[in-house]
Parts: sequence; structure tokens; C-alpha cells
Amino acid sequence: MSNYIPYGRQDINQEDIDAVIEVLRSDFITQGPAIERFEEAVAKYCGAKYAVAVSSATAALHIACLATGLGKEDVLWTSPNTFVASANCGLYCGAKVDFVDIDPNTYNLSIEELKLKLARAAKQECLPKVLIPVHFAGQSCEMEEIAALSKQYGFKIIEDASHAIGGRYQGQPIGSCQFSDMAVFSFHAVKIITTGEGGMVLTNQEELYQKLIRLRSHGITRNPDLMQAESHGSWYYQQLELGFNYRMTDIQAALGASQMQRLDKFVEHRHFLANRYNQLLQDLPLMLPCQHLDSESSWHLYVIRLKLDKINKTHRQVFEELRSVGIGINLHYIPVHIQPYYQNTGFKLGDFPQVEKYYQEAISMPLYYGLDEKSQDTVVASLRERLI
Repeated sequence: MSNYIPYGRQDINQEDIDAVIEVLRSDFITQGPAIERFEEAVAKYCGAKYAVAVSSATAALHIACLATGLGKEDVLWTSPNTFVASANCGLYCGAKVDFVDIDPNTYNLSIEELKLKLARAAKQECLPKVLIPVHFAGQSCEMEEIAALSKQYGFKIIEDASHAIGGRYQGQPIGSCQFSDMAVFSFHAVKIITTGEGGMVLTNQEELYQKLIRLRSHGITRNPDLMQAESHGSWYYQQLELGFNYRMTDIQAALGASQMQRLDKFVEHRHFLANRYNQLLQDLPLMLPCQHLDSESSWHLYVIRLKLDKINKTHRQVFEELRSVGIGINLHYIPVHIQPYYQNTGFKLGDFPQVEKYYQEAISMPLYYGLDEKSQDTVVASLRERLI
């Protein structure tokens, strides 16, 4: 449709294009200096010591789990309100996966549920080795409390901040790793900044950083200090562990570094649009997004929940009618535990009631840097027409 309004899309300007062209005309289009420039830009912005760029956020989650030593007989917990990669990364390592139900207000992992589940797991001697809190829609989880629980129960923390670059928690940039071992960003095309596909792991721990660097490139090192025997010469390398080809190209990194220059501008406009939605939608039979006092969301998503007892349509009817008129709403997310693969491992409907109820009511509204007020008004008018 010519008048189609998507739920999200990238914003590419001439500076971005020029940055990519410069790399294409250079000596390096992969494994070159643009990677390091992008990593440094993100680490500096977030206040983290180290950053490792990779081919996707899924790759970032995978090597982050491996860097913690997650393996067979270990357990990873995460939120069921996320993309499947947040859980799959544990399975890639041979670990078992379980979930913690969500807070009905923030849609992030519930601290109260986490406390209860940890207490039960401690009695049963089946505590998680890794917890992946997901900063849903760009709003940070309650990381200070999670960090305190990690000290009490001994698990590692990997923040899935795929939605959250440009957001803040307790005044500090998300990605600083103040309350975690590592944090992961996504640079997919609909995210706040993009490299097309791509991801990054941030950490303040040098040992983790060195391991992440090796894991993204076949487990190989060229550093003589890390080798298990004397180097044969300047050409020499050693594979120290089983790694992967999860490298980002310089082409992608150049785009990412260019986009970083506009990150604050992107987030500022998303805040403007979110506040405007709050005003325009406040009289409709729906729940607006709730923001925790400690968090300043980057507003990757703006999610409403329909009050189905106050409208004469089903969730699906509202969804399909909006899409039929060119409003590209979406739904984030189908709870991971109800996916067939996970149900085949023993999960079932009713295991996590809060996220299941959320799924029956949620709609992700269009929200992106290029969305103007006129288009937003069209979205709101189309929704209003179907709810009143």
C-alpha cells in the first residue's frame, strides 16, 4: 500500500551512505578499522570498558552465554516476553532454559516472581547459572535488585538490551554494565540505530572481553601471550577453543558508527511520539505503557493493551482491521514458552499467566524516527474508529 505506515523502520541519511561508500573504497571491507571505531563509539556512549561487535544480537547472546561457561547441566532463566533468541542462546550451549513471568505493569521480568522462583530453586538445588533480563520496549529491568539477588544466589547476569540503546537506568546509560556481567544490543533494521543486521556485547571485565573476541572468530588468537606454545612467526595463530564466525563487516560498522552520531536525536523524537500517544490515546478503552521511576526508556516500542471487556471486538479483529487499512501494527511478543518447540520440551499454557494475559491484549503501535505527527494522527484515528 502506498499509504502503509509500518510499526518500525530504519532512517538512513546521506552521511550514513557516505560512511559506507568510504569503506567500500578503502582497503578493508571486513575485519578492518571501522569495527574498532564502532565498538569504541558504543562503549564510550554507554560508559562500558569493552565492546565486541558481532553479526547479530543472537550471536551476541550466544557468545555471552559461552563466555560465562554456560553448558550442559546448567540452567538459564529469562523472560517469556521476548524474541526466541533470548532463550535459544541457552539451548545452543546445551543448557536447560526456564522463564520468569512478567510484571503486569512494565512487561519486564517480575522481581517478585524472580525472588519466589529463586527461593524455590535454592531449596531444590537447581539455581540458574545465568539470568537474562530483557529490557522490553527499551525500558530497563530493575537491575539493582537483580544484581543484589545475583550476589545472594550466585548467578551471572547478561542484559538483553536489544531494544534499549539510548535508554537510561538510574540516570546511567543502559549498557554500562553497572549491575551486570554483560549487556547485548541489537542493530537490526527496526531497532533505534541499525547496521542492517548486527549486534554487540558490552562488558567491564577484561577476561570476558578476551574470551568474547576469540569466540566471535573461530576461537582463534594471534596474541603470543595467550598461546599454549611458542609462536612460529608473524603469520601464526592458535585456536584455543571452539568459536564461530560471528564477525561484523566494516561496511556494517561504518553505518553503525554514523548512526551513533544521531542516537540521541533518534531517542528524543521517540520520546516526543510516545508522549504524544499518551495524550491522544488516554480516553480510549486501553492501557497505556507504564514507566518505572528508575527508568528512562529508549522507546523502541510503544505497546498498548486493549480492555477487551469494554469493546465489542476481539483482539484479533482489532489487529486485522488496522492492518487492512495500512496501519502496520505488530505484536511483541508471542510468549516463548507457548512456541511448539518449547511446548515439546514440557512447557504448557498456564505456566506463566501474566505474559499469557498480556499476549491476548497487546498491540505494538507504529513508532520510529521518520514517523511524523500527521501519520501518527492517522494511526490514532484508525484505532479510535475501531474501538469506539
